[in-house]
Amino acid sequence: MVKELDNYYLSKEEPNKSCLLALRDIILNHNKNINETRKWEMPCFCYKKKMFCYLWIDKKENEPYILMVEGSYLKHPDLEKGKRSRMKIFRVNPNKNLPIKKIKNLLEEGINLYRKGIIKA
Repeated sequence: MVKELDNYYLSKEEPNKSCLLALRDIILNHNKNINETRKWEMPCFCYKKKMFCYLWIDKKENEPYILMVEGSYLKHPDLEKGKRSRMKIFRVNPNKNLPIKKIKNLLEEGINLYRKGIIKA
């Protein structure tokens, strides 16, 4: 599984490859209960074995985003719902410095859904 996940990231063109690898590190290092797997051909991050978020590249814009599985519960101003009922996305411009503080705040807000029992972990 690890090899497949590495290949996903390494197969991407720059600057998306570096951006996705950096996002991966931020997510995995944010909390010891977050681990990485792969679902639907996407890198999936789980919090205590529950799907938490994904990394993907928008086909139209060709830019990475973090998809928050329980995004409908999150009130973060930079999240986009689009036509999704449950999930929301946080777009990332791979040509700019990552908004690390915003990303960490988003991840913490998402984890708090599980900690507070809003989403069963």
